[in-house]
Parts: sequence; structure tokens; C-alpha cells
Amino acid sequence: MNNILEAKALSQLFTGARTFNAFLDREVPDELIKEIYELMKWTPTSMNCQPGHYLVVKSPESKALLNTALVSGNQQKSLAAPATVIVAYDTQFHNNLPMLFPAYPNAKDMFESNKSFRIDTAFRNSSLQGAYFILAARSLGLDCGPMSGFDNKRVDETFFPDGRYKSNFLINIGYGDATKNYPRGPRLEFSDAVAIL
Repeated sequence: MNNILEAKALSQLFTGARTFNAFLDREVPDELIKEIYELMKWTPTSMNCQPGHYLVVKSPESKALLNTALVSGNQQKSLAAPATVIVAYDTQFHNNLPMLFPAYPNAKDMFESNKSFRIDTAFRNSSLQGAYFILAARSLGLDCGPMSGFDNKRVDETFFPDGRYKSNFLINIGYGDATKNYPRGPRLEFSDAVAIL
């Protein structure tokens, strides 16, 4: 059985996809955001820990609040994007492990007793999940503009005041305006990035 995706799908996800800095004035419906999650939730994380938490900022009031935490180069493009996703991680993800990973009954205790291991695991796997979010959004016809360039502390104090969730990175999502893309940057060659032992 041949499970290789067609060239069109590979282009939409990878080779033809771009980081968008400008978006068309077109809404991203809440139902489409739900579809993104329903796709990406099946992707792998270590011990199925799923620490990712996603706050989708759409309202003008929420966007204005987020804007105060962005570096100046990210402010206008985020205000203009239909939605900005704060990809965060749950510092209490281990409490879900008895349900998410019953194959290892001691998983919760292992993370509960080691805070640095817990936070490293949450950050690493939420980064993976943020990437999966981008691929799911692209597969459903959206364009993405992932960003750092913001004050994590301010974002966390504003949007996650109880301290449970910590921001990782941001993704502007919508229908991209390709006329405002930068020229595509080069990529490292295989021999510069990969070693096979």
C-alpha cells in the first residue's frame, strides 16, 4: 500500500508553504480552529503527555492587550492577522497522565517529584505540538506566521494570571497575502544538516 502524499499536499504542507507576515481581511471561523485541534491532537508527544495549551486571540480587545507584549516589528502584523495563537504549555500536564498514559501508572509521580524534568518536558512537547498546529492549519487551507519576539512574562501575566500555563511562541493564522511575502530564504543542504552513522 502506497501511503505517500501527492505532490500538491507536500507542497501545501512543506515545500510551497511560507511564513506569512500579512493576511487578507478574511475571518478564521471558530469551527475551523476546532478542526485544527481535532487533527493535531492525534500527533505524538512523549508518553502522550500533551502539555500544549492554545489561546486563540481574536477579539479587538484581546489583540490590543497582546500587542502591548510584542516587539515593535511584530505589532502591526499581529493586529492585522485574523487570529493569533498563543502556544503555551501546561505546568500541571502530569495530572492528566493517569488518563493519557495508563501504560505507565507511575508517570504522574515521576514528573510530580522532579519540577525541572516536568518543565523541560512540557516546553519540548508543546514546541512539537505548536509545529503540529501549523501543519494542521496548513492542511486545512490556512497560512501561518510563527513568531517569537514578545515578552513572555507579560503575556503570561495578562493571559494566564494563575500561573498554570506558560507561553512558548505565537502563531498568526489566517489567509495570507502572498504579495507581501519576503523573497524565500535559502535552506541548508542535506550534507550541512544531516549525518548518518
